[in-house]
Amino acid sequence: MTTPFQAPASNYLAPFDGSFQIGNFPRRDDASPDKGEARERLDAARERIIDAQRRLFAQDTWSVLLVFQAMDAAGKDSTIRRVLSGVNPAGCKVSSFKKPSTKELGHDFLWRHACALPSRGQIGVFNRSHYEEVLVVRVHPKILGYQKLPFQTDLADIWPQRLESIVEHERHLARNGTAILKFFLNVSREEQRERFLARLETPHKRWKFEPGDVRERAHWDAYQRAYDEAIRETSKPWAPWYAIPADSKPAMRCHVAEIVADALDSLELRYPQTGASDQAVHDELHQALLAEE
Repeated sequence: MTTPFQAPASNYLAPFDGSFQIGNFPRRDDASPDKGEARERLDAARERIIDAQRRLFAQDTWSVLLVFQAMDAAGKDSTIRRVLSGVNPAGCKVSSFKKPSTKELGHDFLWRHACALPSRGQIGVFNRSHYEEVLVVRVHPKILGYQKLPFQTDLADIWPQRLESIVEHERHLARNGTAILKFFLNVSREEQRERFLARLETPHKRWKFEPGDVRERAHWDAYQRAYDEAIRETSKPWAPWYAIPADSKPAMRCHVAEIVADALDSLELRYPQTGASDQAVHDELHQALLAEE
């Protein structure tokens, strides 16, 4: 598929040939910048994103979709907040997907996500996404019983079918001008434990703690297998996955911001140019305003 969008090069880019394995990607990369350098690079990348977002909004042809998936406590919320801090809220929308509503369960599994897609000129952010349907639902297949499927569910077939539907859906979006970037924040089980403990032991962080998050740790290996296959089957040139080391939050945010900034640069965004007739009108009105002095 031909598209002007280019997946930015990165050591964390999941290959497009179906060979991705989580075990081949670091959770803490010794080559990552230290905390001070990471913050400086984050600030620089964020300025590039802010500038590009203005041109994206003005040009009003491309849309951008950023997808964030991770195990609990990996830092999705803070990464989204830090990377997009300063971006004009009128041109950016964050959607978080929790348990589907009764209305949403009356549609196919992609429907509610399609309804939240960014319009042209906008950046859309999915904090969790349609990938939950091949992650959480795969680990807990009893959830399928609530989805009103009209046929007997064959667990050997449904996950490949859903992954195929996701690939086709994202290909359709890309063909119609949505630049897609997907980030798997690759936190270790040990680091997740430390962050859960910090939430329990720090009063102002306790509101973040959900008992169910700890219970899900018992399914860690099953989630890793689900992520492995989901990323392996759906990392494509038009919708790439990046497995970002997440044990260091400053370095993680820096890497995400730089990839987003590079992707926006690849779109060659421009402010609209006025034609000769418009320029003549502008010149006339300019002179009229000056004459009011």
